[in-house]
Amino acid sequence: MLTRSPYDRAPGTDFEVLPAIDLVSGHVVRLRQGDFASATVYGSDPAVVAAAFVQAGATWLHVVDLDGARQGSPVQLEAVRRIVAAVGGSAQVELGGGLRTPEAVDAAIDIGVARVAVGTAALSDPAFAAEIVRRHGAAGVVVSIDVRDGMALGDGWRPGAAGLPATHAVRALAAVGVTTFEVTAIDRDGTLAGPDLDALAAIVDLGLGRIIASGGVGSVDDVLAARAIGCAGAIVGKALYEGRVHLGDLLARLEEPGA
Repeated sequence: MLTRSPYDRAPGTDFEVLPAIDLVSGHVVRLRQGDFASATVYGSDPAVVAAAFVQAGATWLHVVDLDGARQGSPVQLEAVRRIVAAVGGSAQVELGGGLRTPEAVDAAIDIGVARVAVGTAALSDPAFAAEIVRRHGAAGVVVSIDVRDGMALGDGWRPGAAGLPATHAVRALAAVGVTTFEVTAIDRDGTLAGPDLDALAAIVDLGLGRIIASGGVGSVDDVLAARAIGCAGAIVGKALYEGRVHLGDLLARLEEPGA
């Protein structure tokens, strides 16, 4: 039987829906299973895309500097700065991609990002995660965990990447102060095939933090299913761009009694 984490929020307004804005060369793109060769461009002005999501009701945006992720250091900070300016105080921006040093994290916070998403560096060195939690507080940090076959992977999109059991990674990072985790099923990312609910439930059941579902969301029902197993939020990307999910409709469904 599934158990509730003490970090879970009550269903409704506290469940985070994060439209994804992935950046390559200043364009908004979506990848399939992390393959840059599969990139589909959905917009040439990320700030315009961000503003449209906020107009539809978004209060969080999940922005990923894919160039930075590939290079190992931020590349798209100017584009992110424009996104932050475009949404003003109406939404908060979370940034991931290439944030592998405390200085890179500081630079992201300095341009107005509310929360940073770190992955590879935190998985390989929990002390790094501890340092940025110390600098910016647990609310300003989320660790992104890319999962394949139950294993948390650094450089997760790279075939053959080494890893450790995802549950072990969460325990290690929770021990140094991390309270929010974004869990991506790599094999489902960009496929619209639905999130890996079993993998998510195994991590939710640890009761060690707020778990945000990522990878494979293709419908409103997928988001509701993630919330039903105790996830505290969901990242939605391709389904929004392809018209499979309309943000306003999703947010309305989440507010319905008994949804």
